[in-house]
Amino acid sequence: MASIKERLQQAFDSQHYDADDDIPSISNADLFIEREPTVAEFIQEITPSWQAIGRYIYNLFPFIQWIGKYNGIWLIGDLVAGITVGAVVVPQSMAYAMLAQLPVEYGLYSSFMGVLIYWFFATSKDITIGPVAVMSQVTGNVVLHAKDTIPHIEGHVVASALAIISGAIICFMGLARLGWIVEIIPLPAICAFMTGSGVNIIAGQVSKLMGIPKINTRNAPYRVIIDTLKGLPHSSIDAALGLTSLAMLYIIRGFCTHMAKKQPHRAKTYFFISTLRTAFVILLYTAISAAVNVPRHKKNLKFSLIKDVPRGFQHAAAPTVTIEIIKAFASELPAAIIVMLIEHISISKSFGRVNNYVIDPSQELVAIGVSNLLGPFLGAYPATGSFSRTAIKSKAGVRTPFAGVITAVVVLLAVYALTSVFYYIPNAALAGVIIHAVGDVITPPKVILQFWRVSPLEVIIFLAGVLVTIFSTIEDGIYTTVSVSFAVVIWRLFLSRGRFLGVARIRTVVTSPNGSVTGLGSDEGVADDLNKSSRTGFLPLDHEDGSNPRIDLQRPYPGIYVYRFAEGFNYPNATRYLNHLTETIFKETRRTDLTLVGKIGDRAWNDPTPRNVEKEAVDDNKPILKAIVLDFSTVNNIDVTAAQALIDVRNQLDRYAAPGTVDWHFAHIENRWTKRALAAAGFGYRSPKLRAGENPGQWKTIFSIADLGGSDSAAKAAALEGKAGRGSYDIESKQVPDSEIWPASGSENDVPSNPGSARLVAVHGLNRPYFHFDLQEAVEAAIANAERRP
Repeated sequence: MASIKERLQQAFDSQHYDADDDIPSISNADLFIEREPTVAEFIQEITPSWQAIGRYIYNLFPFIQWIGKYNGIWLIGDLVAGITVGAVVVPQSMAYAMLAQLPVEYGLYSSFMGVLIYWFFATSKDITIGPVAVMSQVTGNVVLHAKDTIPHIEGHVVASALAIISGAIICFMGLARLGWIVEIIPLPAICAFMTGSGVNIIAGQVSKLMGIPKINTRNAPYRVIIDTLKGLPHSSIDAALGLTSLAMLYIIRGFCTHMAKKQPHRAKTYFFISTLRTAFVILLYTAISAAVNVPRHKKNLKFSLIKDVPRGFQHAAAPTVTIEIIKAFASELPAAIIVMLIEHISISKSFGRVNNYVIDPSQELVAIGVSNLLGPFLGAYPATGSFSRTAIKSKAGVRTPFAGVITAVVVLLAVYALTSVFYYIPNAALAGVIIHAVGDVITPPKVILQFWRVSPLEVIIFLAGVLVTIFSTIEDGIYTTVSVSFAVVIWRLFLSRGRFLGVARIRTVVTSPNGSVTGLGSDEGVADDLNKSSRTGFLPLDHEDGSNPRIDLQRPYPGIYVYRFAEGFNYPNATRYLNHLTETIFKETRRTDLTLVGKIGDRAWNDPTPRNVEKEAVDDNKPILKAIVLDFSTVNNIDVTAAQALIDVRNQLDRYAAPGTVDWHFAHIENRWTKRALAAAGFGYRSPKLRAGENPGQWKTIFSIADLGGSDSAAKAAALEGKAGRGSYDIESKQVPDSEIWPASGSENDVPSNPGSARLVAVHGLNRPYFHFDLQEAVEAAIANAERRP
């Protein structure tokens, strides 16, 4: 038995690779010889020029493209949006710092650095970088885990180190232009981990909202929910502040939404009122808390408060990053990076589509990376894009990314001027702010129903991610959704199944306003239009594409099979495709010459041929195999495994069709490297190859032609001459046979009779006559040559 190495050497022998088929000479159309791509061309394509390098550096700083056009109108829009977001980010960032198990000032540091740095590298005018709920929760898990393993290192040091490492990795991905990698995570997976994370965060905040002591929020969310319900009888006076603040947030938002619909002319006013509800509620409950607690001694406070917040950036210093610290959060690092990536990119893409601009995912990774690399020098912890603040910024009328600088000024004022006021902010009110903000990231039922209508399988991905997050951790939920999504892609790729195509005559008709169909009457003009629109259509024989099952499809010719791949053609699915192809062929055709199978002892053990072929009745109703047409419209590249599988099947079917051979025609090959691979495997040529001096007989070349364009365009000539499109070359008769399905369309009348009246050229290279422009050309060629065989 030949080794794999010998089989490959034999398969890719240069006898097919170097010798092109004879090219016919045609008087009224220019020939085209297609050359194969080379490795040198590929290297040249991927090697950047100095101009490309300069453009790469220029694109790293997108603000250069618009800063010179900055004007007063833009400044007004940015001022409004920046101040509005600043009023929201101050209370939100302090609340999210609590999620990260850090003092509230670290949330302010993170929000300041995020908005200050981002605008230099931004390709989105709407996105706002800073602390977000899910990333803060992940950071909090890292801080708590590090507290157990390295208790001598403070939590903010660990959080800053996490920002440095994750920022460096993301920045590298952006500089390497790997933004496309985010696309491997589908929308249901993103919604799943956001929903699960929202439930996780809300479950952990209810105890603070209600003032319930001794609830371990590090447990799985379902355990936290159970413990919280058990602890409800132990709620404190903080519940009065927490519940009323949460209710007020929802009441204000609901009232403003209702009034904006009722009074559209004041919608902008109600929008700003709704946007500032968080700042209003925090200020209101801070005033209530101060009125109650100022007369009291600080050791006998009525409510649980934030207490001391240092003024300014007192924790500014070079961050500490050691091997010991990295080891403490190494297991959570992938989850942190995934959260930062998908939150930011999905938000920026969404708002880019809404506001009619396109973001550069790779450049956005650079922006996130740099923000997290520089932020820790002022004490910041990991930050990424915020959905709620981005939505507010967009609706507030932001004009450019420079609005982030305005927001940074607002945060800076809060850090230096309002820290004494922050002392009296109730923790229960901050918990209400967190629950209110996080509630918006939970996927509503109508969206899940839409997932079910579009792709029921992806609802399973969504539910798996949510359930794992609730019953385990956010990190496990992220890994589950990503893994299951990848598994679904692999499953679809490996188990994809091609389809056999049949043909039908298709016509295009037009419905008039009164409901009648133009093109079905007996009017002569209508009939002419109908004939012009008549064409050959290819549909799956089993109608699995949803086409009308009443359409009677038939194979284009006895013994000719048209097969379309579903999901590319590479090593994962090549065997499955070709098994399906050969099984159907063996089932529907008969062997050409049973006497060639040999004696019973010389056959393979699994050969289905009858024991005594001379006495067995032959089913003459079944055709013999003549040609296979493969539709490569879904194929981009093929690999060695797929090429070898094609070679093996070709050899198998040639033995089955002996003493004849099977023609292999290919349509819709869109990639030059795919043509090169097929040609190297011996496809694209007449089979078998003619020997020197051998008569080609009745073999035909059928190919497509097109206008060269410009001043030599054949548009007018084609309109006058009729339907030009297929060119053919019959070595002897120069005629194409008619059939019921395929009307004569390959004669010399198909091109203008006067070669000087038009300039026509072949669409594809005639040196590979079995590589065709489309399925119709491929099937015409297969039929024309099949009918001339004995």
